[in-house]
Amino acid sequence: MSSVAYCDAIRQGFGFVMESDPKCLAIGQGLWSPWYVGRSMDGLDRRFGKERVIDTPVSEGATTGIAVGAALHGYKPIVIHPRMDFMILATDQIVNQAAKWRHMLGGHCSPAMVIRGIVNRGGEQGAQHSQALHSWYAHIPGLRVVMPATPTDARDLLIAATQSPDPVLYIDDRWLYEWEEEMAPAADVDLESVGGVLRREGDAITLAGASYSVKLALDAAEILQTHGVTCDVVDMRILNPLDPAALRRSVRKTGRLLAIDGSWSNCGFAGELIASAVEGTRPDEWRAMPSRVTLPHAPAPTSKPLEAAYYPTADSVAAAALDIVKKST
Repeated sequence: MSSVAYCDAIRQGFGFVMESDPKCLAIGQGLWSPWYVGRSMDGLDRRFGKERVIDTPVSEGATTGIAVGAALHGYKPIVIHPRMDFMILATDQIVNQAAKWRHMLGGHCSPAMVIRGIVNRGGEQGAQHSQALHSWYAHIPGLRVVMPATPTDARDLLIAATQSPDPVLYIDDRWLYEWEEEMAPAADVDLESVGGVLRREGDAITLAGASYSVKLALDAAEILQTHGVTCDVVDMRILNPLDPAALRRSVRKTGRLLAIDGSWSNCGFAGELIASAVEGTRPDEWRAMPSRVTLPHAPAPTSKPLEAAYYPTADSVAAAALDIVKKST
C-alpha cells in the first residue's frame, strides 16, 4: 500500500469511474485550469478528453441543470462546484429537480448523478466564500449527502456515489486535501451499507462528526490522551440518510458525547447528532449532558485574528471534551 493525499484520492476516484464507464462525465468550473480544483482534477482532461471533462463558464444553475438532463438520458455526470457557497445558485436544480424526480414519477425515473460541493475556509476569504452548507442539503428527502473524512473514503465513496440510483451530494473539504494515509486498491462500496465508523477507541467520551470535524476529533483525542482521557471518535460519513448505530453504540459505552461540526449550531448537523444519540439510548446510559462544538452564529470574518478565533481547533475541542469529563466524574 502507498501513502496518498486526500486530494489525490479524489482524483483516483474520478479516474476509476471514468475509466470504468464511458458515459461518466465531469462538468464544472476550473477543470482545465492550472489549479485543477486543488489538484483533485489534475490531468483528467488530458486522460479522458475535453469532451468528457467539460470546463464551464461561471453559471452554476445552468451547469447543474445540464447535468440533470444528461443523467435523465443515461449519462453519469459529476458536477463540480469549486465553492459550495455558490452552489446555492443551483439549489432549484438540486432540490426541486434532481431530488424530486423519483418521488414525482412513482419511482420510474431518477437522475443518477453526483454533485460535488467543495468547502473552502480560511485564508481570510470572508463571509461569502467560507460556508459549509451540508446541514441545508441533508434536510432534503431524495438527496443523499456524503462527507468523507479520510483519503480512502474520499475515493471509495465517490466511486460508490456514481453507482447510486439517486442523486448524491458529495462534499469535500479543502482543509483535508493534504491529509495522507496508506490506501489499499479501490473497494466495491455500496452506499446502502455505509454508516458511521469508529476511527479511534476509548472509554471516557465520544467525539462525533463528519469530514474535517473527524480530523479535529482525532487531533483532540491525542491532546486528551496526555490528560489521561481516552475517546471514541465516530466518523458519520453519510449525513442523509443518517445511520446512528455506531454513534449510539459508542455513547452507550462512554456515556458522554461531544458533537463537532464546521458549521453553525442553529438547526445544524451537530444538533442532529445529539438528537439521534438521545433518541436511541436510555437516560440511565448517560453520565453527562451531550454538548457540541460549532461555529459562532455569525458569518466568517475576513480579519486574520478574528478568523483564527472563529473556527474550532483541536485545542478548543479537547478543552470542551475535558470540561464535560471533569464535570461528570
